[in-house]
Amino acid sequence: MGTRREIFGPSKDEVWRQLAARIGASYTDGGFWRGGKVEAKVKGWTVTLDTFAVSTGKSTATFTRMRAPYVNPDGFRFKIYRKSAFSGIAKRLGMQDVEVGDPAFDDAFIVRGSDESRLRSLLADDTIRDLLLAQPVAYLEVRDSEGVFGPRFPEDVDELWFQAGGVICDAALLAGLFDLFAAVLNRLCHLGSAYDTDPAIPR
Repeated sequence: MGTRREIFGPSKDEVWRQLAARIGASYTDGGFWRGGKVEAKVKGWTVTLDTFAVSTGKSTATFTRMRAPYVNPDGFRFKIYRKSAFSGIAKRLGMQDVEVGDPAFDDAFIVRGSDESRLRSLLADDTIRDLLLAQPVAYLEVRDSEGVFGPRFPEDVDELWFQAGGVICDAALLAGLFDLFAAVLNRLCHLGSAYDTDPAIPR
């Protein structure tokens, strides 16, 4: 009989601790109920990796998420996620997506946003497209809050948000997500749709 690690591989906490050391981030052990989290500083932003659970009544689904609040001066929002079997149905219902001119990317993703021109400018960055394509499951959006149970943000603060079903224990994929967040936030700054300051500091 092999050990648990030999059978199942390294635990989520072990992988996430190693990830934090690898990217120069901090790991916080949240205990049995809350689970651990990784926090990394990118300029004035704090990027947090953790998990959350959603109860459907009879069962509970766990998701991996990454989030980073930032000052959003012009209210630009977007949603980018991989296409699925239901994408064609959404299009027939009038939910149009933006094409960015990269066939591999356009074939793989649904892209929607509040400003089509700005969204194309965001995704004109080769690094951002490549980092998204490297994620087998990708759901990236800008949110104005985390819902009724999350923290309340000032009016001009939004949150860059990623989520994927299950617990991601692939250190390379997770490191790629931190790179993706850094690239997107920096690109938003370049476009004038984010400030590289701590959103918690009064302006």
